[in-house]
Amino acid sequence: MRVPLATGLALLSTGALAGAFGYGAANLVPTFDAVPLETRLSFHTQLMEMNGITMQGAMALSALSTATLAIMTRGTPRRLAGAASLLTLASFLITRLGNVPINGRIKQWAATTAPHDHAEILNRWEAFNHARTGTAFAAFSLLILLALHRQNAKPDPSKTT
Repeated sequence: MRVPLATGLALLSTGALAGAFGYGAANLVPTFDAVPLETRLSFHTQLMEMNGITMQGAMALSALSTATLAIMTRGTPRRLAGAASLLTLASFLITRLGNVPINGRIKQWAATTAPHDHAEILNRWEAFNHARTGTAFAAFSLLILLALHRQNAKPDPSKTT
């Protein structure tokens, strides 16, 4: 795989990941908070069924493409791609260790009833959601910097004598 292709794949996958998390944080979470609890639990459960494969796939593709880019480059691009890879890995770990266990509880609540401390647990889910959204956006930002750095590092053919 050539560096421009690897850069494009890393930008595309990480931008899609940041966009998906950003949409969720900006639109889904406020909607969750605006509807009755039973509606939220039912919708949240169904949404997580749909998101399970697609979001984990997006996180994996982002982590792998940024790691590949880090391996293929040197200097500043390597550091930027490596940091982006670690940030996408952080998004995965936050999701897996923070959001997913709470999603399992939400699924149980949808079938039965929510416990008295459900608001605190849902707030914790939202905090994890904001954290993974932040790490995904930071990773995407670093890849944009990498692409701009690479573009600025290329010699201008019109200035050759």
